[in-house]
Amino acid sequence: MKNNKKKKLSFFERFSNKITAWAGSSYAFSGAFLLILAWALCGPLFDYSETWQLVINTGTTIITFLMVFLIQKSQNKDGKAIQLKLNELIAADERASNRMVDLEDLTEEELDRLHRFYEKLSDLAEKEDDIHTSHSIDAAEKINKLKRAREKAFTLSLQSPAKSGAATGKTAADARKTVKRNTKHKDAG
Repeated sequence: MKNNKKKKLSFFERFSNKITAWAGSSYAFSGAFLLILAWALCGPLFDYSETWQLVINTGTTIITFLMVFLIQKSQNKDGKAIQLKLNELIAADERASNRMVDLEDLTEEELDRLHRFYEKLSDLAEKEDDIHTSHSIDAAEKINKLKRAREKAFTLSLQSPAKSGAATGKTAADARKTVKRNTKHKDAG
């Protein structure tokens, strides 16, 4: 039997959850607006003095300073929860690439490279007649291997038969036949 009791949250966790929820409410906005309005209306009473300005500057600085940490904590928690949900979806779908699970650990440059790759996949998908056609990293890698094999065969065919035959023991024609055979075999599988 499963334990359906929720784990008790720490005081800071409960406090930050409540403050974060409240700070995002229309009540908080209305309260802040009324506070600023009252401060502005008090300006003539205090002759717009430096103390009058210091009150709002100090108050807003303290509130902003504290809210930065609460908002960051909330975003970290939400980010982790979303990441775990996405990881579960990736793990559950047999066609999804499991390489996507730990993307948050990649460098900015690696993420940019992956983003460019997915932009290319998007372009490929737009060219397809069937909107259900899928392009994955694994399929792209197979295509890339075939492409490299074709480029190698092409390079060999441009070389003189003596060079390519002496270096590899095969002629350029043999290399082209191998690539064609591998291409047919990969396309059939």
